[in-house]
Amino acid sequence: MEVRDSNGNLLKDGDNVTLIKDLKVRGTSTTLKRGTVVKGIKLTEDADEVDCRIDRVQMVLRTEFLKKS
Repeated sequence: MEVRDSNGNLLKDGDNVTLIKDLKVRGTSTTLKRGTVVKGIKLTEDADEVDCRIDRVQMVLRTEFLKKS
């Protein structure tokens, strides 16, 4: 399975990515700002989602809002 970011670049486990859009986090009042660097992503079974940690909180992000750093 190939996982690609918003620009079509191939992603793999451990890559660093950058958010390309401000994202509201469901269930909280937190907003992830555009330009935030996310280090060490993990691929999931779904090609459209990746696991990551932001500020010690485990999250799942859609690849359409990421670009490879």
